Amino acid sequence: MAEVAAARRSRITPEREAELYEAVLDLLREVGYDALTMDAVAARTRSSKATLYRQWGGKAELVAKAIRHTKPGSIADVDTGSLRGDFHALATREDDCAMEQNQALMRGLAMATHTNPDLLEAFREQLVEPETVELRRVLQRAVDRGEVDPDNPALRFVVHMMIGAFATRALIDGRPPTQAFLRSYIDAVVLPALGVAVVPS
Repeated sequence: MAEVAAARRSRITPEREAELYEAVLDLLREVGYDALTMDAVAARTRSSKATLYRQWGGKAELVAKAIRHTKPGSIADVDTGSLRGDFHALATREDDCAMEQNQALMRGLAMATHTNPDLLEAFREQLVEPETVELRRVLQRAVDRGEVDPDNPALRFVVHMMIGAFATRALIDGRPPTQAFLRSYIDAVVLPALGVAVVPS
């Protein structure tokens, strides 16, 4: 199966793939997931629909991979030597403008997952599971350094806490997430839950 997928991907250059993903995100912002069609993507990118289906299989996989493509590198590659430093670095990988745009996009897609199980499955496979694995590597380094007790029950819920802060800022405060908000949330909520002392800088 992996060889088949690799063969499909090899038909499009990385540059062309990036162009397609950017066009998909533009269309998502314009019309939303439900109104997005492979015909529209093909027209916007001057591609054939057959090429799109051969490369991605369907709309859900294409959208999930487009979102994944915009992520600024691997979470696990962030290694500052401390858990607080790692989390703060993760919170500042995107500027405030990008975070506001991404939150609006993800809010619409989260709604779409309720009526599109294929999108939910693609999101779990392409985004949630890989990033959870990467975040666990960051947390394991903190455990190995002795910063976090390996039996701390909060370790299981770090992903929930981080996603919750990003996703619910607009709902609760009427404002988009910002770097400053995420850093303060990390210091006030996530690190204390993990038993990590926060020394004001």
